[in-house]
Amino acid sequence: MPDLPLSLWLSITALGSVGVMIPLALAVAAWLALGYPWRYAACWLAVLGAASGLVLLTKIAFMGWGVGVRDLDFTGISGHAMVSSAVLPVALFVACLPGRRWMRAFGVSAGVLIGIVVGVSRILLNAQCGVGALAALVFVAFAWRAEPGKLAAAPVAVSLAMVAITLHGISVPTQRWITDIALHLSGREQPYIHARWKAGRYDKPVAPPAQHIDVRFSGTSKS
Repeated sequence: MPDLPLSLWLSITALGSVGVMIPLALAVAAWLALGYPWRYAACWLAVLGAASGLVLLTKIAFMGWGVGVRDLDFTGISGHAMVSSAVLPVALFVACLPGRRWMRAFGVSAGVLIGIVVGVSRILLNAQCGVGALAALVFVAFAWRAEPGKLAAAPVAVSLAMVAITLHGISVPTQRWITDIALHLSGREQPYIHARWKAGRYDKPVAPPAQHIDVRFSGTSKS
């Protein structure tokens, strides 16, 4: 791993936060709807929605019921890593879409590389990489032959960069929301915790509470 200051890693991981990536994804969809046939915007939102739904299901399954793979230390897909590795390649792809195909390929490659860097920062902060790159490539494969349309590259690139810069550092409590949903659905009072689950502490049967036995001695009294 590159030996970078922790503050820099924190800044990199903040770039991939939901508070930045979801508005950026919606801005990408807006540009697609404005400059290209509607099916491209619809495909992008559908692919991102499917990947986000997979993240949600895996996290709820673990927090509510302890569903995971202990041998792989898997307790759910990281939403942070997924959304960054999905949105960044597509954002740069759409910005380069009016250009030649080599520019599109460059944009996708650069976005995947940035997504990997964000994923690495999440690994250093004890998180997991997601499946966002696959979602991005599915959309790119669908939209690769799109005609340039009526949009210029510069305004698209500048607007998307402004969204990322303006919203950088904004925190959205998605983890708390997912935890609340998991507890509501499972009926548990506390969510499953990774460290206790990995140690196998949830596998041990809960000992029944000790019962108090009231022993009374009866005797006879003489008058």
